[in-house]
Amino acid sequence: MNKGTTDVRVQSGDFDLSTEVARLRAGDARVGAVVSFVGTVRDMNDGANVAELELEHYPGMTERALHDIVEQARARWPLYGVLVIHRIGPMQPLDQIVLVACTAAHRGEAFAACEFIMDYLKTDAPFWKKEQTPDGARWVDARVTDDAARAKWASR
Repeated sequence: MNKGTTDVRVQSGDFDLSTEVARLRAGDARVGAVVSFVGTVRDMNDGANVAELELEHYPGMTERALHDIVEQARARWPLYGVLVIHRIGPMQPLDQIVLVACTAAHRGEAFAACEFIMDYLKTDAPFWKKEQTPDGARWVDARVTDDAARAKWASR
């Protein structure tokens, strides 16, 4: 990955954290901080066992939304590299769903940007989640806590 780049991917296949972070910071001696977040599939949600999580998206629109979120982060913090990988399709508990990684000169900017991107991703990216539970399939509703997490950035 070149200096100052943005890499956004929506894919069905898994990713390797070490490989992706190494690529993000490769050859950029300005980088003093790399912060990453990996979200995984839980085996329990809202009191029910989850056997499978399936993510659907709107191709094209989803990628544009993710790029927009990254550009908002770049407008707030001096970032060198940003990587967002979000998986789609069926996944099992323990599977990786999402990777957000940011590089910057200092940890404060990298941490804040990574958290910002995740908070906006949870509310603004067009993904739909369906869980397979013992009672059958159910769509996952948006969470009030995700809206509150996003809202905190309005005052910052």
